[in-house]
Amino acid sequence: MNRTLFAILLASVTLLTLTKQQNTAVSEAFISYHIVPDIISQPPYNMVEVSYPSSGVHVNLGNELTPTQVKNQPIVSWNTEPGALYTLTMTDPDSPSPANPTKREYRHWVVVNVPGVDVAAGETVVEYLGSAPPENTGFHRYVFLLYKQRGGKLQWCDKRLSNRNPNRGNFNSTKFAEKYCLGKPIAGNFFLAQYDDYVPQVQASLTDTE
Repeated sequence: MNRTLFAILLASVTLLTLTKQQNTAVSEAFISYHIVPDIISQPPYNMVEVSYPSSGVHVNLGNELTPTQVKNQPIVSWNTEPGALYTLTMTDPDSPSPANPTKREYRHWVVVNVPGVDVAAGETVVEYLGSAPPENTGFHRYVFLLYKQRGGKLQWCDKRLSNRNPNRGNFNSTKFAEKYCLGKPIAGNFFLAQYDDYVPQVQASLTDTE
């Protein structure tokens, strides 16, 4: 076997090993942090890459990020299939508090009909709202889920929410996926956040009650 072919085979094996390890880490983290079964019944096995360029931070399976760091819409990417459309959601299953999550899940972002990884070209039906956990409620989980749309373009038939609309609670990821025939999420990621001094600004911006 020549050296070039050997190097290619070695690189392929290494990539497959790293991918398998990442897939295992994603599923284990979703179970460890009780995202399964709190909002979905089965964990995704692939990772959604989420970064916040304005603050230079990345989401990484339960790392702590402050509301200040995630106040602006992130850049999101994932492995795509040619011609596929995707739905991306971000929710807080711990609203208003982990001890009493009566608003589980609180929607922070929903984009449908995303071609490839071009989120800007998708249809934003719930505008992005950064994390805003109330004071003295501890850490909240903020969960990104990605679905591959199985039936092509999705026809949205629910209320669209601006980033000023506070009526985002009591969303159900499982029922949402069933309603729009999305199946199980194919990828995900999440971070933890607790109150900081930016939260009052987020709360004050929620003035649209229509």
